[in-house]
Amino acid sequence: MAGCIRAARAQELALLPGIERRAGALLEGHVAQAAFAAHALDQDALRDGLARGQLWVAQDEDGACAGYLLGGQLDDGFHVQQMDVDPRYARRGHGRALLRHARAAALAADFPCMLLTTLRDVPWNAPFYASEGFVELPLAQCGPQLRATLQQEAALGFPMQLRVAMRCALSAD
Repeated sequence: MAGCIRAARAQELALLPGIERRAGALLEGHVAQAAFAAHALDQDALRDGLARGQLWVAQDEDGACAGYLLGGQLDDGFHVQQMDVDPRYARRGHGRALLRHARAAALAADFPCMLLTTLRDVPWNAPFYASEGFVELPLAQCGPQLRATLQQEAALGFPMQLRVAMRCALSAD
């Protein structure tokens, strides 16, 4: 069972790349693993998210930082830029809790939707997001910034035949 979701603290920024690496190791043997390993988030992106108030951590019952979600804006939507849960804390609801917290924050900030890119064939990627109301977004329906994100991912060597853009409409209902 998940602990709590809260704003990240500056002193935790150094912990987050380790969580990303450990989560990425679960992709060992997957065609995308090398691209993820070579293009991890940098500290500047994390500091920017912290300054914007769009970086949250999942704290496990034992007080450990179990995962994080970095958000931002892309086109007209709230962008889930990166979300990782440390495999040592997997299957306890941390990812779902992080995503739902970000959804509430996006709704409170009047974003009409949430956007992300992910792998379509990894169970804890696109199928997980679909279980939270995200749907695949055809390229023709992607805004210019989301399209540019996909182009950047292609340039970085991500397997685009397995990448998918997803959108979740937000409403106060």
